[in-house]
Formats: sequence, structure tokens, C-alpha cells
Amino acid sequence: MKKLLTTIIAIIFFSVSFNVVSAQGLVKPKTASSFANQVQVSSGLTPVSLGLIIARVIQVALGLLSIIFLALTLVAGFRWMTAGGNEEEIKKAQSSIRSALIGLIIVLAAWGIVYFVFTYLPFSGGTFSGSQGGTSGG
Repeated sequence: MKKLLTTIIAIIFFSVSFNVVSAQGLVKPKTASSFANQVQVSSGLTPVSLGLIIARVIQVALGLLSIIFLALTLVAGFRWMTAGGNEEEIKKAQSSIRSALIGLIIVLAAWGIVYFVFTYLPFSGGTFSGSQGGTSGG
């Protein structure tokens, strides 16, 4: 217990006692900006709008929901296949599959709405999911 307390105190001391060092004064602002631009051009990275970040987060979330649908369907199918003729287990498995399909329909509808909002509305700021259509906001 004493070693744990000593370790915690040491961690707090060392994390608080050191000053943060800033490198802003070492490089002229114009030089740093041009260097950043060179790195950006050579790496192919461009500034990303907030709308595109939100669209990607929503796209990932909907992808995870689709994976959950697949897992629920596989579990319900396995339950159905191993029911052994038990009508109650078969009905539970069918109910699970039905619920998973309703969830998939909801996820696909949400994806369609998000796709429309982030691709075709004027405030969208660009494309969604690599599509070539839509307007570029500005």
C-alpha cells in the first residue's frame, strides 16, 4: 500500500513539475506555414470540412450497426438450426431474425437520409462516401 501511494505521488509530481516547452519561437511563422503547405501537398492531405468529418463518423456508426445486424442474424439462424424441432425455440429465432431485419431497414433508411443530406443539400460541403455527385458547398 505504501509503494502504491509513493508511486502515485511520484507520478503526480513528475507530471505537474515540468513546464511545457513551445517551439513557436524557433521557426518564423511564414517559414512554418510554407513548410506545412509543402508537407500537405506532398502527402496528398487536404483540409477536411466539419461536415465531412461528421459524415464519416455517421458512416462508421452505420457500418457497425450493420455488423451487429449480421451477428444477430447469424445467432438467430444458429438458434433455429439447433432448435431440434422445438416450436418455441423456432418462434424465438424467427422473432430475432424479424427484429434484426427491421433494424437493418432502419439502418439503411438512416444511411439513405445521411447520404442525401451530405451529398445533395447546398450546405453539405462536398461528397459523402466517395461519391462523385452532389454540390460543393461554400
